[in-house]
Amino acid sequence: LSWGEALLLSVFPPIRLEINDSEGHPSSSHQTLKGTSKWATSLESLLEDPEGVKRFREFLKKEFSEENVLFWLACEEFKKTQGKKQMQEKAKEIYMTFLSSKASSQVNVEGQSRLSETILETPHPLMFQKLQDQIFNLMKYDSYSRFLKSDIFLNHKKSEEQEENSPEAQTAAKRASRIYNT
Repeated sequence: LSWGEALLLSVFPPIRLEINDSEGHPSSSHQTLKGTSKWATSLESLLEDPEGVKRFREFLKKEFSEENVLFWLACEEFKKTQGKKQMQEKAKEIYMTFLSSKASSQVNVEGQSRLSETILETPHPLMFQKLQDQIFNLMKYDSYSRFLKSDIFLNHKKSEEQEENSPEAQTAAKRASRIYNT
């Protein structure tokens, strides 16, 4: 760049145009993945999407292991808990629901037999982290891969693709291309 061009660029920076479709979404190839495409990238991505969690729970329920994702979600919620009293209450709820030998939805974690209610006396946000990580890895390396091959996932993916290829979606895309390619 010449000195003049550099001066012009510093005073008048380049304009970046973003082209949006008729619904205001960026119409570039840099769109973020949505739905099943995003879920298939990682278990983390799946668990960030409420619809993904719903479908994954549906799948795990059929496999009789829904308690795993419910425990993971409860631990995520627990980390956000403020105040010692609230933490004690939620910690006890998690313990009684998922970890106690009498738990209604007991998860299978290593070292569970050594867990006792004494841990509930001094709660802290990460007190369940090791157990949560075990359950996450169990889901990631076991049920998640089966979920991606399941009818629940594949049917949802198919319905998304049909929606994208519907006449309404194609008409909107054609309108957007006509507007911006004139």
